[in-house]
Amino acid sequence: MFRRSGKEGNYAYTVARVKAKKSLLLGEEDYNKMLLMSVPEISRYISESSYQKEMAEYAGKVSGIDLVERATYASMAKVFSSILMASQGELRNLVSAYLNKWDIWNLKVILRGKSFGLDAESIREDLVPAGSLSADDLEKLIVLDSHEDIIAAFGKMEGVNVDEAIDLYKNEGNLGAVEDFLDKYHYASLLGSVKPSSRPAKMFQDFVRMEIDVKNVKVILKLKAEGIFGEPVMKYYIPGGKQVDVKYATMLANSETIADAANDLSHLEFYDVIKDAVEADNVSLRDVVTLMKRYELAQANKLSHMYPLSMIPVVDYMIHKEIEVKNIRTIARGIESGLDREIIKGLLVI
Repeated sequence: MFRRSGKEGNYAYTVARVKAKKSLLLGEEDYNKMLLMSVPEISRYISESSYQKEMAEYAGKVSGIDLVERATYASMAKVFSSILMASQGELRNLVSAYLNKWDIWNLKVILRGKSFGLDAESIREDLVPAGSLSADDLEKLIVLDSHEDIIAAFGKMEGVNVDEAIDLYKNEGNLGAVEDFLDKYHYASLLGSVKPSSRPAKMFQDFVRMEIDVKNVKVILKLKAEGIFGEPVMKYYIPGGKQVDVKYATMLANSETIADAANDLSHLEFYDVIKDAVEADNVSLRDVVTLMKRYELAQANKLSHMYPLSMIPVVDYMIHKEIEVKNIRTIARGIESGLDREIIKGLLVI
């Protein structure tokens, strides 16, 4: 993991690139300024940053909130694709495996779009071609009519057996089971791509496992907030986490409310981060989820400094970039809908 070139990968070069890009990310002061702006003013503000090219590209096609959303997604996709293209050897394999989550995202967008009867252009608006599937590949999926054909075509493109996903859709008639299959496939593939033969590689593996823990806890709590608990929750459980194994997940799932689960949640490494939100009189799931995302961000940042010539700084930057895009979109959407600015600020991950 520490070699600079060859089959291990060009870590020094790629890390230097992402560090330069990270220095250009927006900070808390930028978000505070944007909270005082209108959507057109936000558009102008980000046009003066790293989103300049994409804002100019889409300015003649869309406007307002649509312009902000299309440009930020397009910028993120281009940046992530450039990192993948610049990576070599083992590093490229790891980056590709990590960015596979955007292939999964895009498939979900297409399947959901088809379910809601959206036209092709509306579906394209939420695509992020940052994984191994190009914009042309995604177009080939969009033009297909049935969900089964789309899933099958995706499987051929990715080189993965999706028969189980197709059967799940046929048998259950909903996309939730398919999306669950896709999430499990992504994390199994990502963990399988990591060879923990060195300390940095082991730390990256642990980071991915922590990410799985966060996702599992998030899903369990969301279902609990909807009044779903017990055995039905466990079909959404993703294996491979660091702390949340089947036994622990089952224990969390069996609690009827988030408040009831507080004692069991206290065993988590990141419980101190979410403690106040979980133990509040009126538990806000939104606050708990936001705090877990902040923890994930802090861990990526911490590990990137500990292991500067590894995959971790690359992932750290990609997480920061993704959060920047979400923050911009959250501010723009919140202002567009007339939300109180303090509420919007509470939704940001900084």
